[in-house]
Amino acid sequence: MKAKTLSIIALIFTLNPTNIHSQQSDLSKAVNYLSEFISSDYFIELKKETSDLALVDTIYLRAIDYYQNDYAEALLSLTFTTVPYREVPLKIPLFNLRLSYPLISADEQTFKRKNENLPSRFLHDSPENDFGDKDKIAHFFGNAYIGYAESILDLADVFGYFVEAFEEDFKAQSKIDFRDIEVNWLGVLFGNLLEENKKILPSEVIITRSLRYSSFVL
Repeated sequence: MKAKTLSIIALIFTLNPTNIHSQQSDLSKAVNYLSEFISSDYFIELKKETSDLALVDTIYLRAIDYYQNDYAEALLSLTFTTVPYREVPLKIPLFNLRLSYPLISADEQTFKRKNENLPSRFLHDSPENDFGDKDKIAHFFGNAYIGYAESILDLADVFGYFVEAFEEDFKAQSKIDFRDIEVNWLGVLFGNLLEENKKILPSEVIITRSLRYSSFVL
């Protein structure tokens, strides 16, 4: 699960390294800001009276406000902010080496508290444990960034790399986690829709998954 989540980050690094590295200082500031927001007492109080799905919207809107409606930058910062890990495993095929690349993240205390406060049950079938679906938030926003920036990035190349990057993981598993794949596609869909409608919220796309499964029951 960790490898899949972090491969989304690696994918963004691979496809758009210039943007990441040239603006790393600004991105780091945004990640710190959003991490502190999620770690704040205000957010903790908000969790007591707000659904996890609505909290995803809250975090998204805070990023949009921070970047003054620069949606691409906001989605990028949300990806790094919400990933619940501090390092990404990178493979160098030429030398068959695996390295751990440190991600942009807040200080350790803020990072841990942020992870504790991340929404975990925003899907209708989220696991009933403390971690729940926290890792899927980064899946969603990472793929939303790709979907929104498809005019810059070749989406076909994106999924070609996606298959290659996860080939070993798929072989090692008895079955594919279709919930991850569904969230990835919802993220891309949200990014595509955001190009046409800047008022759309993540919850409006995420909830379609629950509605689709509910229709089967009905």
